[in-house]
Amino acid sequence: MTWQADILTLFPEIFPGPLGCSLAGRALERNLWACRTHDLRPFGRGVHKALDDAPFGGGAGMVMRPDVLDDALTSVRQADDGRPVIYPTPRGHRLEQKDIARYVQGEGVVILCGRFEGVDERVLEKHAIEQVCMGDFVLSGGEIPALALLDGCVRLLPGVMGSALSGEEESFSAGLLEYPQYTRPATWEGRDVPPVLLSGNHGEIARWRDEKSIAVTRTRRPDLWAVYEQQQQS
Repeated sequence: MTWQADILTLFPEIFPGPLGCSLAGRALERNLWACRTHDLRPFGRGVHKALDDAPFGGGAGMVMRPDVLDDALTSVRQADDGRPVIYPTPRGHRLEQKDIARYVQGEGVVILCGRFEGVDERVLEKHAIEQVCMGDFVLSGGEIPALALLDGCVRLLPGVMGSALSGEEESFSAGLLEYPQYTRPATWEGRDVPPVLLSGNHGEIARWRDEKSIAVTRTRRPDLWAVYEQQQQS
């Protein structure tokens, strides 16, 4: 079954964008996944197809209307559609590799790309929409986070990456950041590749990689390191 991504957006021309290239693009051509965009504008209200309105209680900006988004979502999802509906927003939980892995196990995703000041809370509640955040920063809309999320998912689909180990040995897969990588030449501008990587001793190489993963995680991501330590103690 083809993994299906449906994207609701004001800017359907953004997709597939970079996802039409490299691994994701080749997977798209091979029908390992499908990317369908849905323009929100036709669902707007009135002569001008308005999608938003002023927020109750006052404040800056405009809010996307629940009736408009409800119609759009209903047109995309059937009653038995088990795919999660995802809304990228700074108010969401931080998107993590375990979330990506969870999405890949299903039939696909539906992504609602917001604009303006956000989305009326009631439509998020009605459709049990999962709100995810890419980090502690704000973007103009949900399209760029949607591209990032989809790229993370597609590369884990069966048959997309050349080696299944590629997805198992990278950052976050074991709760740690990935170890440093080296390739030819063995000496470059006076900098040598660590001798252990040239030794052919796979046990020592694995041990070195584990040590480096631990060291870089502890230094650069103390939050991840704290979680990892707790998991090791439990």
